[in-house]
Amino acid sequence: MAATEQEPVSQFLHVGSGPKNPKKIPAAFQGPQWREVRLDIDPKVAPDIVGDIKAMPAAETARFDALYSSHNLEHLYPHEVPLALAEFLRVLKPGGLALVTCPDLQAVAAHIAQGNLTQPIYTSPAGPIAPVDILFGHRASLARGNLYMAHRTGFITGSLGQAMAEAGFVDIKVTRRGAPHFDLWAQGYRPAGGA
Repeated sequence: MAATEQEPVSQFLHVGSGPKNPKKIPAAFQGPQWREVRLDIDPKVAPDIVGDIKAMPAAETARFDALYSSHNLEHLYPHEVPLALAEFLRVLKPGGLALVTCPDLQAVAAHIAQGNLTQPIYTSPAGPIAPVDILFGHRASLARGNLYMAHRTGFITGSLGQAMAEAGFVDIKVTRRGAPHFDLWAQGYRPAGGA
């Protein structure tokens, strides 16, 4: 390849990105072959696109090679999840990958069943996190007025996979990471022939 030629750049849409932070990007999307496009509902975090994940008209149909959603779906009401997943599918190119992560309520429920609702089970960059924070949203952030941090729904492996399948994703794989992460990671693809 001539020195003036460049590798094609793949774009991934980072939905609910929050402030720019390269450390929050999964290894799969790091490197010069990927360009991050940030979408967030909060204009204070200076995203590339200000928008709601339930309706992203500023994100063109079939524009992105991949999409990354980290801890966003639990902030929606249950009836809004299909809207967001349909948008995720819409903005992907045929064959495009969606990588979605959210809390694992089955793992959290095990702590609650042992009588622990409010004692921290891990520490995040935002501070100590207890099962109640995972269920309903980070209490300290909510107390400071950041109502975007409220949780309104939740998932276990089967329900997350089912929601993605119902939205039209294929080749879905959902994995649990367990302690100290207490989260699910799901990947699914837009069908190669479109959706």
